[in-house]
Amino acid sequence: MQKKNITKYKPFPVVDLPDRQWPSRTIEKAPAWCSVDLRDGNQALAIPMNIKEKLELFQTLVRIGIKEIEVGFPSASDTEFSFTRTLIENDLIPPDVTIQVLVQAREHLIHRTFEAIKGARQAIVHLYNSINPLQRRVTFGLNRDQIKEIAIKGTRLVKELVRKTGGTHIKFQYSPESFSDTELDFSLEVCQAVMEEWEPTEEEPIILNLPATVELATPNVHADQIEWFCRNMKERSKAIISLHTHNDRGCGVAATELSLMAGAQRVEGTLFGNGERTGNLDIVTTALNLYTQGIDPELDFSGLNALRRDYERITGMTVHERHPYAGDLVFTAFSGSHQDAIKKGMDKMDASPGAPWQVPYLPIDPEDIGRTYKAIIRINSQSGKGGVAFIMEREFGLELPKKMHPEFSAVINKIADQGSRELKPEEIKEAFDREYLNLNRPLSLNAYQIQTPPDDHRHITFSAEILYQGEKRNIEGQGNGPISAFVDGLDLAGLKDFHLTDFRQHSITTGSSAEAVAYIEIQKEKDKSFIWGASIDSNIELAGLKALVSACNRAWSTERRDNKDSFPDNNEAVAAVFKL
Repeated sequence: MQKKNITKYKPFPVVDLPDRQWPSRTIEKAPAWCSVDLRDGNQALAIPMNIKEKLELFQTLVRIGIKEIEVGFPSASDTEFSFTRTLIENDLIPPDVTIQVLVQAREHLIHRTFEAIKGARQAIVHLYNSINPLQRRVTFGLNRDQIKEIAIKGTRLVKELVRKTGGTHIKFQYSPESFSDTELDFSLEVCQAVMEEWEPTEEEPIILNLPATVELATPNVHADQIEWFCRNMKERSKAIISLHTHNDRGCGVAATELSLMAGAQRVEGTLFGNGERTGNLDIVTTALNLYTQGIDPELDFSGLNALRRDYERITGMTVHERHPYAGDLVFTAFSGSHQDAIKKGMDKMDASPGAPWQVPYLPIDPEDIGRTYKAIIRINSQSGKGGVAFIMEREFGLELPKKMHPEFSAVINKIADQGSRELKPEEIKEAFDREYLNLNRPLSLNAYQIQTPPDDHRHITFSAEILYQGEKRNIEGQGNGPISAFVDGLDLAGLKDFHLTDFRQHSITTGSSAEAVAYIEIQKEKDKSFIWGASIDSNIELAGLKALVSACNRAWSTERRDNKDSFPDNNEAVAAVFKL
């Protein structure tokens, strides 16, 4: 690369448009969409699609609602020609869908194209020739008048053949290839000459497709070009201005959006942006961008996951994990602060139909496009307490008390950090089970009995057989409930060195509806630290008692298990040490 004084490249010239209007406009409705997956997209594949694959993709495009589909370049190859004939002869084109065929402004290719579309209900004949100064000089060796004459002669021949074509409604589209790299006055001159030859009307307008064949400037420059063209052309109402942006600078979507604000009415692109070099405009991203602004894109992406799978299978391409809307990770947060904000947003979300979507970090409701909330939060060493709590609630129905979040999150973060990898929800649940459930040392509850005086239901007697440090003991206590009576019994037996500070329980919202979970927090008297215990049981009363046992055992444990190599290589518990 050159340094400092760069001579190989020059800034792209700006458009002289001091009173530009597009910056103050907004997009108010969806453009007309034209898919070029079967032509631009197909020619960019390492292994082009066969007729069967092209047919399946065509049907996919129809299913999501695209009404104009460029089916190929039928004069370029037998496969392209045969595919077009297959669609027509087998009546596979729905009445409301128009096929589009691409052809260079060359006589024999135009004739072959009309052979391909014979018998179609309607078709768009898309004529093009390259007009930019570099191609005029390097590729063709022709001047401006000679290049313009190619466009005029091609248009004249198409017009003649349309008159001879019975039964097919033909729309005409002209593309000055490399419009964005051509002098604006010459682009307009050529297009006006084509319009004069074609003689469009307001009822039957011409489509003028103004392609950024190679993206060479910032999106605002392309918008300026489109606005300048629209403002300076004659008989604007007799033309549909179409866009065909490429993505060489990574700004294809932005250039399209700004150019729609500048006056364009139609968009050509591909699913997920597949195309030559860095690709074409991404129809999926552009359409869903409109949707997030409250504009109906008139395309159906409610099954985006299935669409992506079909697309990948048919084309052999792969949609990137971070691809807008469709990527595996675009609705996933690993960062702790993001996870906490998302969880709070989901918890406070207005669930009434039509309510505004307001969840931090999520510009669109994943369910609107067939995604689920399952992968919104995923856990690694960067994750926070809110993310861990979200997984436990969404995946397993366990609503951990907020005060418990930091304690359990520390356990999970340590496991993830030591394993240097993401943890699956099942692994998080296994860690919870190991850390909190079924802890029976040094204390276990073997059997218990509760007696309630008939005249005073506020005071109960709790009798139990416990096992403490391997020794059976009988305890008895009184309280206003089973938990407080159990605590009193432990106190009378000289085993209580804590205060009960919190108790929560709820039915489990996923899985078996007969199970309940209980959480108990105790505070140790010596160091005033807080310890949580938990238990799951079909008996809600027993769940609370076992949660107290869990908290005591976690507090009374004098041995810390070495979790250095206990995860993920084996399934031993990873426990924190809490000593009295």
